[in-house]
Amino acid sequence: MFDGKEMVKFILHVSVTVFYDRVTESERVSNKSYFSTVNIVLIAVFSALWTVLNLTLGRLGFAWFGLPVFCDFSVFFTLLLTTWATGRFGAASLVGIIGSTITFLISASPSTVSFAVAAILFDTLMTINHHEPCAKAYNIVTAALSTAAAAYFAGAITGVLFMNNSLEWALTFWGGWHLIGGIMTAAITLPIIGVLEKANVRKIKNG
Repeated sequence: MFDGKEMVKFILHVSVTVFYDRVTESERVSNKSYFSTVNIVLIAVFSALWTVLNLTLGRLGFAWFGLPVFCDFSVFFTLLLTTWATGRFGAASLVGIIGSTITFLISASPSTVSFAVAAILFDTLMTINHHEPCAKAYNIVTAALSTAAAAYFAGAITGVLFMNNSLEWALTFWGGWHLIGGIMTAAITLPIIGVLEKANVRKIKNG
């Protein structure tokens, strides 16, 4: 039996453990803060972008089609850019938590919690390619699969915990549409990041 609450607890436990280990090791080796000032600014900017896109584009998707694919784009477009710009584990998680909190305070939609947890899952999965979404073909594939998996998870959790439908419906129909949204987002965003990489935008950011 799929237990949404237990799955959420497990993901939170793993992500917090990994984040603590990363921060401790980074600060021990470099004797510097884990997040630079630029990273903190980027987290704030992308949190705002998360909120704006969810409250505009995400709502339009429901108004026009009654489907969540634009919500997935709003979320994972932001998370992929965050991951690429910072290259730090924890940045995407913070953007998801902050953005979801602000979105919830404005819209009072409890389903935003699902995307916050999905952001943490995405962030954790991206440790596989060291938070480099477009360095090599392997990184691109890993980023696309991480996006799709996290989007599906968001849909399944939303369907199980917050929508008055069956478990089968949540794991197939609703989770399936979120999966499509995740794939669509990766297909759009990763080429954009590739163009930004070729333009050396991140080097400009890093000074």
